[in-house]
Amino acid sequence: MTQQEVLYSPQEAPRSTVRDELLECLQTIALAHDHAVTPDSLTAGLPLEEGRLTPGVFPRAAARASMTARIVKSRLVQLNPALFPAVLLLEPGRACVLVALDIKARRAQVIFPELGDAVTEVDLDGLTESFSGQAIYVRPRFRFDARGPEVGKQRARHWFWGVIRENRRLYRDVVAGSVVINLFAVAMPLFVLNVYDRVVPNHATETLWVLAAGIFVVLCFDLALRLMRSAFVDLAASRADVKLSSRIMAQVLGLRMEAKPASTGSFASTLQSFESVRSFIGSATVVALVDLPFVILFVGVIALIGAPLALPVIIGIVVVLLYALAAQGKLHELSETTWRVSAQRNATLVESLSSLETVKTLRAESRIQSSWEKATAFLSRTSAQLRLVSTSVSNLAMWAQHTVAVCVILVGVYLIIDGNLTQGGLIAAYMLSSRAMAPVSQAAALLAQYHQSSTALQSLDGVMQRPVERPEGKSFITRPVIHGEIRFDKASLRYPEEERDALRDISLKIEPGEKVALLGRVGCGKTSLNKLLLGLYAPTAGAVLIDGVDLRQFDPIQLRRHIGYVPQDVSLFFGSLRDNIVAGGGSDGVDDESLLRAIKLSGLESLVNGHPHGVDLQVGERGQMLSGGQRQAVAIARALVHDPQILLLDEPTSSMDHASEEAFKASLKQYGEGKTLVVVTHRTSLLSLVDRIIVIDAGKVVADGPRDKVVEALRKGQIGRAS
Repeated sequence: MTQQEVLYSPQEAPRSTVRDELLECLQTIALAHDHAVTPDSLTAGLPLEEGRLTPGVFPRAAARASMTARIVKSRLVQLNPALFPAVLLLEPGRACVLVALDIKARRAQVIFPELGDAVTEVDLDGLTESFSGQAIYVRPRFRFDARGPEVGKQRARHWFWGVIRENRRLYRDVVAGSVVINLFAVAMPLFVLNVYDRVVPNHATETLWVLAAGIFVVLCFDLALRLMRSAFVDLAASRADVKLSSRIMAQVLGLRMEAKPASTGSFASTLQSFESVRSFIGSATVVALVDLPFVILFVGVIALIGAPLALPVIIGIVVVLLYALAAQGKLHELSETTWRVSAQRNATLVESLSSLETVKTLRAESRIQSSWEKATAFLSRTSAQLRLVSTSVSNLAMWAQHTVAVCVILVGVYLIIDGNLTQGGLIAAYMLSSRAMAPVSQAAALLAQYHQSSTALQSLDGVMQRPVERPEGKSFITRPVIHGEIRFDKASLRYPEEERDALRDISLKIEPGEKVALLGRVGCGKTSLNKLLLGLYAPTAGAVLIDGVDLRQFDPIQLRRHIGYVPQDVSLFFGSLRDNIVAGGGSDGVDDESLLRAIKLSGLESLVNGHPHGVDLQVGERGQMLSGGQRQAVAIARALVHDPQILLLDEPTSSMDHASEEAFKASLKQYGEGKTLVVVTHRTSLLSLVDRIIVIDAGKVVADGPRDKVVEALRKGQIGRAS
């Protein structure tokens, strides 16, 4: 065995704690199909484990590269060569790319991630020993271009129904099982009919035992099929739930800022409404809908027993359906109203909780309590009306079921008297009438739930159609290194629902390594300039460029990796100090050296060293266990931890004392050598960090020049207001 072949031994292969072999394998295959991708573009927003790709998430990463992936379980020699190159999952937790397989020569050609793109020939037996039994076929999707005209109207795959359609094989089995179950349902009435009409009059006990044995076998099969049907429906619903929940969350996290709803609480209520959609696609709903067509079968069998007996059943079904249809409009209106009021009430709750300290300080409890109680009272009345209409449909269906049964008996008695029906036939028709009305009653009872789910699905459709930062099919350029040149070319920005521009015709250039301060009155557009530079908003006119490239060509994740941003309003997440600093670690992770350097530069060193938990100390929800200055220091640390080339600091020391500010300035001056620095501040003390000052007023640049000259002009009042 050669030295290269030793790599396949599970006992001798060192497991990497840094490399993401699955991700590298995907990049290798993508490159083989001329799909150039970056690690950030493949893994952005995906749920990684310890910063690495997992087999379960692999297909979603492959889709980012316009490829499809399918995990298969197979012996190594049974893999399909037509689908090579494929990813082999090795043990323990490793992976490689299988390029070719020569079974006769017992050799294989593979690519190890740690060896780059070099193809290595290895012994097939050694590879088989470390093969986990799972492989991933990865194939490129065909890309249409403008030369391929559309034939008819091409419909995009719906985010919800497309996922449901993926489980069509399971639903096919459910339908097949339902056919057999409903056929079995006829067996019991026929058993009763034969017992009363043939066994009892003739005292045929042998026939009775044969019939009993047969019906027992049918009942056993019926039980097994019902259990399997429920299991299949739940399995399909579970699979859809996982995919749909992941898709919805990915859509939310990928939303463009201009598409973000105004109310967080209302938006959260919309997302929570998926629960009603999920419950609607569960067992009870699907089974009731699948059983509904078999009403015709039961009515037909009743008609064969005695044609007049089918008439009450048909009338009962028509009455229930007509009332259910009449209630449709009211149910839809009440469901929509209930959803809107519930979303508004939830918005009040979330806003109150997030600003509880402010509420108490301003003594605003009365106003919020009043708003809450009004919404609750209206919701209670509307919900009561919805339940009334819904239960009236259910109660009418139950009344119709019992009434139909009584009418069947009445008609049957007259048929028996006339000699056109036997007692066994009457009992069988009675049993079948109940079986025929049951699916109709269940479907009618589901109407209210349907309208709630329909309203929820419509609201979620609105969310899923909002624009995202990384639309499917869009390609971005790869810039692993930037120099830090920033240029605004007649850039303007208007926020959604606003009547005036936040920035107007901004044109300026910042050279690589230049230190600049943005000054201006409150609300003049300084922070908006930073948001444009971060790609959080797209300019409504003009362009923003880094190193001469329009920001819209950058992958948003890679762009923000190059920019360290300290916002004016610091938001921390529940968890440890380490979690908050390395929150955007991505697929490459953050080593301890980078973490400790960022902690030292930000001024958190004394806090970390003096606390028994060190970097694992808990910061609480929104960082409430830290002071304002400490939260600001955490924001600085996470802006510096990835060593970005561009630093955007928006009032970075507004919550710091004088000593902390001076220490930070000293650290930043040394650290920022060669980096582009943009500081938004109202503090003159930070101006010693910069060489150039840009003054903004009403969204326009009104002054731009060397620091000392602009400061002198400001002192003398020589810089006017924007027109």
